[in-house]
Formats: sequence, C-alpha cells, structure tokens
Amino acid sequence: MTEAAALPGQPRGGVLSGPATARAVNVLAPNASAMTLDGTNTWIVAEPGSGLAVVIDPGPLDEDHLAHVVATAEKQGMRVGLTLLTHGHPDHAEGAARFAELTGTEVRALDPALRLGDEGLAAGDVITTGGLELRVVPTPGHTADSLCFHLPADQAVLTGDTILGRGTTVVAHPDGRLGDYVDSLRRLRSLTVDDGVHTVLPGHGPVLEDAQGAVEFYLAHRAHRLAQVETAVENGYVAPGDVVAHVYADVDRSLWPAAELSVRAQLDYLREHGLI
Repeated sequence: MTEAAALPGQPRGGVLSGPATARAVNVLAPNASAMTLDGTNTWIVAEPGSGLAVVIDPGPLDEDHLAHVVATAEKQGMRVGLTLLTHGHPDHAEGAARFAELTGTEVRALDPALRLGDEGLAAGDVITTGGLELRVVPTPGHTADSLCFHLPADQAVLTGDTILGRGTTVVAHPDGRLGDYVDSLRRLRSLTVDDGVHTVLPGHGPVLEDAQGAVEFYLAHRAHRLAQVETAVENGYVAPGDVVAHVYADVDRSLWPAAELSVRAQLDYLREHGLI
C-alpha cells in the first residue's frame, strides 16, 4: 500500500492541474494558503467531443487565472457555455462576474445574489450543456448555499468545500450549521453506495479515488470533534476561544480562527440538542 492510499479517500498524487477524469480538467488558481491548500480548483467539465464546456468555480478575481481557464478550454476545441458556483466564498466565486464577461456566460448559483442571468440552481436540477449531464446535490453545512455536482458518467462528484482533497473543512458559523453539514455528508455517502460514485473532485487539494472512504472519514471526524467539544465544556471550557485552545491544541495556530467557527457551530449543535 502506498502512502497516498493509506490516507483518507486515497488522494491521487502528482500534479493537481490537468485532466482528472474523462470529462473533468482542473485549472489550479494561484491562491495557495493555509485555508485554500494548494489553491482553488477551477473545474472545466465537458462531454468528450463536445464544443461546449461548463466551468465550476472560476475562483478568485485574478485576470491571469481566468484567462488561463478560457485558454485551457479553447485548446481542447471548446468554448465555455455555462458557469456554476458551489458556494459564494470569494476564493471560489469572486472572479465569477469577470469570468462571465470574458465568456459571455450566465452564472448559476443557489444564492440569488451570486447569479448572473435568469436561472439559479436548486435540488434535483439536471444541467445538460453540450450533452454533459450534471445533477445538483444540495449540501448545506459548510455554508448555507453549498452545493455539490454529481457527474454520473464519470462516477464522480464535485464537492466544492464540502469535502476537501486534504484535511477537513470548516463549518463556517453562523452561516454554516453542523446538523446540516452532517446531513449533507450522509447525502454524499448515499451517492457512493446507491449511485456508484467513487471519485471526489474537490474545491481544494488532490482528487480522491475513494469517495466512500472520504465521506466515512469526515463523518467519523465530525463525531470525534463534537465529543471532544462536549467534554471540554463539561470540564469548564465554555468560551469558544478556550475550547479551541483545548481541543485544537495540535492544530497550527494560524488555523485557530477558522477552527473557532467550527467550534461555535458545534456549540450551537450541542445546545440545540440539549447536550450542554
């Protein structure tokens, strides 16, 4: 067993940018950080042989990156026919309006404030552009407007920040809610069990080859952290910052502000369920 295979979800090694499945190509944005990992994955998705592509999460407002996405599609003989957003965080959506100008496309998102055009996105929607089929999967929790896109032909799911290629994601309190997030993970698990999804195309980090393993890891991680937070409160750590310092002591301090968002979401969950 390789080292990568031993990690949750079996992350694929090698260069992040480039083809990931028969229908999905990643263009990595130059915005690497502790929160964005290697940068935002901007996905170009198209049916083989089609002249039309769908772009998911244009990423930050970076002219070179946006132009690179357009050029990558054009090199494959395609033009961008539609832009989709997994959610509204700037590292995924800030460049969407400018990208729409460059490509002449509509931008579809769950949040009306992010849309450009008449159509949004909702649970159960099926997107068919250039013969491609993408199914909209509601996955609130990281944010209230988070969506995933099921790509049945490649047995893959594009997860935005709901599942990352490395590490775990933040439940971004107060917009994000832990109960919603756990329900979303269970919804994704059903895709792996009932619909044969085995590949995760994340918003950050490498492609994951074991979608079910990734989801199970996330569910176990969330349950473990919740139990830790509950125990911390029982031991007198009440303020969110104190809980972070106690529970996330092994985490890089630069990530503690993000961890505090998740802790606040966990504290809300425990209160709502009468556990603290």
